[in-house]
Amino acid sequence: MEPTAKERILKKIRKALTNSTTLPFPNVDNNSSVFHPQKEELEIIFAEEFTKLQGKFIYCENEFEFINMLDKLIVEQKWSSIFCWEYDLQQLLTKHQFNKIKIGKGVERAEVGLTLVECLIARTGTFLLSSKMAAGRSLSVFPPTHIAVAYTSQLVYDIKDALNQVALKYENDIPSMLTFATGPSRTADIEKTLVLGAHGPKEVFLFLIDDSNYV
Repeated sequence: MEPTAKERILKKIRKALTNSTTLPFPNVDNNSSVFHPQKEELEIIFAEEFTKLQGKFIYCENEFEFINMLDKLIVEQKWSSIFCWEYDLQQLLTKHQFNKIKIGKGVERAEVGLTLVECLIARTGTFLLSSKMAAGRSLSVFPPTHIAVAYTSQLVYDIKDALNQVALKYENDIPSMLTFATGPSRTADIEKTLVLGAHGPKEVFLFLIDDSNYV
């Protein structure tokens, strides 16, 4: 009986794995970053990169200023359905008597998804989300507007640093999904015309709260 195409391919793979291959560049340093080290503060680098891709960055000196700025934004945008599923974020808002959010699970009615982040990647202006977060897989994607809230202590320089941080946090229980979000969703697949919000939020806001003075 003739072997199938799949069996022939697997046989070739097994044969290749039994023969070791000499590394073509044995002296290459795989541990050092290929990017130039940062010359400015991570907050500045992140803000510059994030806004380049149409993300809307808002810096807050403390949590009290964050509440005031969030309230002002909601009034300006005339949003009435802001969903928040993160317990820590709910507690922060409750502490400051902010009552303009909804906790219900009917995400199809949400105008805004309000979430925390795992960390911020300064070099690319990206924030990292995971399926382990209370917001899950949908709250940062389904509503037309996503508001992410982060602290300056969550800033790292590069993607490698972010992945190391996630590995340290979750150890042997790594999230089943990691999402790297950089500004609003975009595509130019159709006639090379840029379209925002094609497969995710059309607007993305990032509130960065300075926690450097927190005890």
